[in-house]
Amino acid sequence: MKGLRTDAADDLKNHPAEASYQLAVLAKGPYLVRSKQPLAEIHPVLDRTDRRILSLIQGDGRMAGVELAEKVGLSPTAAGERLKRLTREGYITGYRATLDPLKLGLNLLVFVEVYLDKTTPDAFERFAAAVKRAPEVLECHMVAGGFDYLVKTRVADMNAYRRFLGEVLLALPAVRETRTYAVMEEVKTDGALPL
Repeated sequence: MKGLRTDAADDLKNHPAEASYQLAVLAKGPYLVRSKQPLAEIHPVLDRTDRRILSLIQGDGRMAGVELAEKVGLSPTAAGERLKRLTREGYITGYRATLDPLKLGLNLLVFVEVYLDKTTPDAFERFAAAVKRAPEVLECHMVAGGFDYLVKTRVADMNAYRRFLGEVLLALPAVRETRTYAVMEEVKTDGALPL
C-alpha cells in the first residue's frame, strides 16, 4: 500500500476480506478510511446490461417494459426486476417530463456567478435555504474558485431577468455581487449522464 499514510493500509494488506475501506484524499495526501459498509455496498458493480437499461430510460423514461426488454436482450420480467433493483438502489431517482421552455414563454436562459459578502457556514446555509425558495432558479451549485455559487435561471426576457436580479437574487441573504451571463445559443441540453 505504497503512499498511504495510515495503519489502515497494513490492516487492509493483512486482512483484505475482513476490512472495507474508501480512499480519501486529504490535504496531506491519500488516506484509507475504514467504512462500516461492505465495499460492495459502497460501490456496487453495474454490469453492461444495467448500464444499458439506465442509458435507455435516461433517454426515454416512458419506454414500455417489453421494448426495454427487447433492447437489452432480457425477458420483460427480468428487465422489470433489474429496473426495480436499480430504483431501489438509488440509481434511478425519479421520472420527469421535459418541457419546451420557448413554448412556455421562458425564452432567456441565464447563468449567474454569485459572490457572498462572507464565507461562513451560517452565510452558506442562509443563502442556500433562500435560493431553494426562488422558483426562477432552476439550479444552484456551490463552486470552488473565484466565486461562491453558480445559479441557472430561465425567464421570459431581459426585463424579467432584471426584475429577478433586483427583487430576488440581490435580496438573498449575504449576496455581495453577481455577474450575469445570458445564453445566446443552447448547444447541448440533453443532460444525459455518460454511461
